[in-house]
Amino acid sequence: MSFVAKRIDSNCIDHLKSMTSCSFEKISYTEAINFLKQPPQVAEKTFETNLEWGVALTAEHLSYLADDIYKKPVIIYNYPIEVKPFYVHLNDDGKTVAAFDIVVPRVGTLVSGSQNEERLDMITARTKELHLPTEQYEWYLDLRRHGTVKHSGFTLRFDLMALFITGLTNVRDVIPFPRSYGKANN
Repeated sequence: MSFVAKRIDSNCIDHLKSMTSCSFEKISYTEAINFLKQPPQVAEKTFETNLEWGVALTAEHLSYLADDIYKKPVIIYNYPIEVKPFYVHLNDDGKTVAAFDIVVPRVGTLVSGSQNEERLDMITARTKELHLPTEQYEWYLDLRRHGTVKHSGFTLRFDLMALFITGLTNVRDVIPFPRSYGKANN
């Protein structure tokens, strides 16, 4: 971090300390939609994508919440069933699923996670509802048919974590290997 502080962002260590010592804001998807649609702070802000319940929040919406409104990491949870994969656990309300995103200032969604559906009847109904070909998902249904436990998973975006830590502004500058057009096969 001393290397980064000397050459890239002299405030990177203080920035990390402030992020680790602050509490994260925790709001549901519904609260995020309601907040982005109505409060006075947002009145002068216009978004390219119309906000309505059941539509995925865009990077623009998420960064506005983390960068401009809360000015700290935001956890958004209980997304609508329509915006997450078929295998995510359906909540008791029948409209939302047990999924979350952690959105951090300057970077966006750093972590995404969800609880996987363990109930065979629910996952079978979901595959039928989405018209997924049963034969292609039979192996997945077998995982539930022959017993499972409640389990969850998450994805941490390594490139965005490096971007967040270093204070750089472009994700291309932090990827762990060089990329250039037409050079992937060499």
